[in-house]
Amino acid sequence: MQIVVTAAYAYEHEEYAELVQLLPEFELTSKLTADAPVLCVTSRDFMTAELLDSLPGVKLIATRSTGFEHIDLMAAHARGITVCNVPHYGDHTVAEFAFALMLMVQRGLRHSLKDAEEGRFPFGSQRGFDLFGQTLGIIGTGRIGRRTAQIGVGFGMTVLAHDIAPLPDEATRVGYSYVGLEELLSRANILTLHVPLTASTHHLIGAAELAKLRRGAVLINTARGGVVDTSAVLAALDSGQLSGAGLDVLEDEERITEIAPGYLARFPSLILTPHMAYHTTGGVARIRQTTADNIRAFLGGTPQNTVSLS
Repeated sequence: MQIVVTAAYAYEHEEYAELVQLLPEFELTSKLTADAPVLCVTSRDFMTAELLDSLPGVKLIATRSTGFEHIDLMAAHARGITVCNVPHYGDHTVAEFAFALMLMVQRGLRHSLKDAEEGRFPFGSQRGFDLFGQTLGIIGTGRIGRRTAQIGVGFGMTVLAHDIAPLPDEATRVGYSYVGLEELLSRANILTLHVPLTASTHHLIGAAELAKLRRGAVLINTARGGVVDTSAVLAALDSGQLSGAGLDVLEDEERITEIAPGYLARFPSLILTPHMAYHTTGGVARIRQTTADNIRAFLGGTPQNTVSLS
């Protein structure tokens, strides 16, 4: 049984090697072949209808990610291809990174680190603000969003949340409150996003939504780049409507090396990181193990973590 594991980047070679160890009973290859029944991909591998037409042997696409917007689900299902993902691997991993971005923005660490690297230690040059007492707005209370709420409560923040499927008992237990989107935007000092990218969440945060935030608010995005309108975020930073932003994801990540220097030079209060919120030893290990389990379950006749069209 042949399994194709994409490994375009250097760090993915390590992933490939570990999947070989996790799936010793199967033949793994990084060479794409038309008759391979299993294709194991990343979120950077775009599974279009045209590509699937050239791979008539594929029966399973196992993505090493939670998001699956890189896969044409309609085309896959029309061809009888099962798609599975890794729904849970980094609840605390991504939530912790969201707070890392918050802390970098609110304490001006980008400036201070640059000063230190260049041999300057201007005491008192960066005046930040406390997280304690701030209002944190969370859009999306899946596992990551709920963990973010727990950390926010621990910091002594007032935590507000919005979700299409609220969990009031969990909110009471942790100590946060569900409110409507309009109220959340109007009250939040810091807005953090934890929703998947779907047709309904594309540009969920645009110019109109940013204008409803308190002036000088901070935006954090560790979800997907397309959830926010990047041009609107840059305009809000330019006008001062946003005092800062921490973005681990962008709409056009394939061009990140081209666009990041210009963005960073123009907006000193902007923090950009290369889609790394999930990338810890524990997080990556859980992704690989779940992916291996998904493949083994499918080939054993009991598919798990399958992704449907609805």
